[in-house]
Amino acid sequence: MRLSDFRQVPLRQWAVVLTGTVVIVSVVWMVVWTGRHAWSVYQLNRGVGDTTFYDAAGRPWFRLDEQRRDVPISRIATYFKDAVIAVEDHRFYLHPGIDPTALTRALVTNLRSDSTQGGSTITQQLARTLYLSNTRTYGRKVKEAALAVMLEVFLSKNEILELYFNRVYLSGGIYGVETMSQKLLRKPASDLTLAEAALIAGIIRAPATYSPWSHLDASRRRMFVVLQRMREEDKITPEQEQAARRDRIRIQPPPSAANAKHGYAREYLRQQFRNVYGGDNPPDWKVQTTFVPEVQDAAEVAVRNGLQRLGIKGLQAALVAMEPQTGNLIAMVGGSDFAASPFNRAVRSRRQPGSAFKPFVYAAALERGLSPVSTITGLRQVAIEAPEGVWIPRDERADEQDEMTLREALLESNNAAAVLLQQQVGSGQVLRLAGDLGVRDQPDVPSLALGSGLVTPLDLTAAYAVFPTLGFSVQPRGIVSVFDGEGDVVHQVHTEREQILSEQVAFQMVTMLQDVVDRGTGAGARRAGVRGHVAGKTGSTNDYRDAWFVGFSSKLVVGVWVGFDQPERIMAAGSGAHVALPIWSDFMRRVARRFPPEPFEAPAGLQTEELCRVSYHRPLDGCPTYIEHFKDGDEIPSRLCTIHSGSLKQRAQRAIQGFFGALRRVFD
Repeated sequence: MRLSDFRQVPLRQWAVVLTGTVVIVSVVWMVVWTGRHAWSVYQLNRGVGDTTFYDAAGRPWFRLDEQRRDVPISRIATYFKDAVIAVEDHRFYLHPGIDPTALTRALVTNLRSDSTQGGSTITQQLARTLYLSNTRTYGRKVKEAALAVMLEVFLSKNEILELYFNRVYLSGGIYGVETMSQKLLRKPASDLTLAEAALIAGIIRAPATYSPWSHLDASRRRMFVVLQRMREEDKITPEQEQAARRDRIRIQPPPSAANAKHGYAREYLRQQFRNVYGGDNPPDWKVQTTFVPEVQDAAEVAVRNGLQRLGIKGLQAALVAMEPQTGNLIAMVGGSDFAASPFNRAVRSRRQPGSAFKPFVYAAALERGLSPVSTITGLRQVAIEAPEGVWIPRDERADEQDEMTLREALLESNNAAAVLLQQQVGSGQVLRLAGDLGVRDQPDVPSLALGSGLVTPLDLTAAYAVFPTLGFSVQPRGIVSVFDGEGDVVHQVHTEREQILSEQVAFQMVTMLQDVVDRGTGAGARRAGVRGHVAGKTGSTNDYRDAWFVGFSSKLVVGVWVGFDQPERIMAAGSGAHVALPIWSDFMRRVARRFPPEPFEAPAGLQTEELCRVSYHRPLDGCPTYIEHFKDGDEIPSRLCTIHSGSLKQRAQRAIQGFFGALRRVFD
């Protein structure tokens, strides 16, 4: 058919064809969706599974809900069954999965007011828990209703109740009445009294609001509502209701973590899963993660040993280990003891990074055309005009030089040099680079170079990946993929990389940060037995309130933070080198066989020159030397070393250089 023929087809016919196509596709999709879920519902006759998390090697690691204990309905008190039906779905035995009366009432209420009222039956709630997320959309409600009808077709009412009672969320990370009864009251669900059954049943409507551990008064008021509904439904007498109201229930303390091993890593992964699928527990789903349990063990031992060595009560630590090329998180520790404090400081605690922020300032300077041996002058006279007045950065060392190369200043962590570099490069450039690497919302102040902003250990560790990857930022990921009960991929997290720095600048930074470990503030790593090609940077904040070390090899980037939850001095001279670096070193030694630190490969486009390691000028005989890397446009030193003596001929050359240099300064 020619194009002109298409133009002659009436618009009405095109609309009919398009509508028909949409209808056919929709029907096919509905048939496929219904068939798959009908089979899944039918399989519930054999019980409900749970989402299982797998480690990086594909081995089963842990379940989404490790606390749940499934029990038959015969081992659940009748009081609880009657209480739930009375308050949640009093027509449960009359409807086919959806309750038209409740649905109509909820719709009218929602249309007449700004508030929302649910019309979900127990069967619909079970369908949502088993198969759907908590997002409030009309599409989800339609699926929920369809699944509820399927549940009613394939399961008996008692089977639905049994599944519901074992799956329902009841606050505190607890699912199922048996587990809740044991944790809250220290008794099995079969022994619940009327008052206890009403208390737990009342939690279902809003677990966060009615949790007895955090809102006891609200939970008791809700219990009274449940008792009233039970009396109205003729499940109890008025005398029983009044007696239950007077019953004094003994609430047990909030439960601690049942299994603290790998606790921070597991809860982080659970939360990542819940961010996508809510708090539900899809049956027989599989989650492929990036974590390596053996490496997680090493991280937990390193943190525990490091804190025990310090012996300071209440001190916390966090450790994050990541593969820089992929962003795969392989270990995470968020505190001293997950059972005592499940708050994950690796992800949620925002603290000042101190000098651990400086590499971003130096990288920005190299991007602007400086080299590792460019000099920063005027270090003794640094005075910055700030809104609160003149600000002078201080260093621990009183006998500072007035001039340093970038390499020397970074390995010694000189504060004045970092501040001057920020002034020279411009804070906007530093902020853009840090933001591109995931270290966002930093303050535009002169002390930015000294790490006066706030950052999480996870974000700072991930930002350092730009160096071993030779310029690429990478998004950290803990979950790779999620498979449903049929084995189909329902969620995929791909590696996200973006070129932020040039390869040449990144490699120059790698060599400078290697110097920090070999002969700078991070040299304690070598004394602690860390071997091979590694690099990194210490960090300390005012009054030693935060201690950091973030370091890397070609295969790993690892960040360690140590401090108190309420910032206060860790100890006298509690710097990153003394407090955080030993934990990092211990961990790196433990995983060296699995992740051997191989040499960093220099990219093309760099010129190498042999320089004196002390003066950073061209070497003389007797100078300790090293190889410096220069990118296009870098100024390569031409002066001879002024520190070491050298041969007679070299001393003469140096004198001539000095004479002509003095002449140039006079005429300039």
